[in-house]
Amino acid sequence: MPEPAAESPTSRQVVTPTRVVAGLCLLAPFVAMLWVSSYARIEPRLIGIPFFYWYQMLWVLVSAALTSIAYKLVQREQRARKGGASQ
Repeated sequence: MPEPAAESPTSRQVVTPTRVVAGLCLLAPFVAMLWVSSYARIEPRLIGIPFFYWYQMLWVLVSAALTSIAYKLVQREQRARKGGASQ
C-alpha cells in the first residue's frame, strides 16, 4: 500500500486575513437574503417597483461584485505565495 505523500508547508491551506475577508465577501449575500424581515415591505418604491423586489435584484449585482472581489483577493494571495516560495 503506498504511503501518503507528506504535505509541504506551501501546499497546506492556511487561514489568512485575506481569506477571512474573501469569506466574508461570500457570506454577506447569504446573510442579507436569509434575513427576510429586513426587506419584507413595499415602501420605498423605486420607479414603481416595491422595495421587496428591487432590494433582491440589487443584491444580484452586489453579490457579483463581492464574488469578484473575493476571487481577486484569493488569486493575488496565491500568486504572492507561489512567488514567495520560489525565491
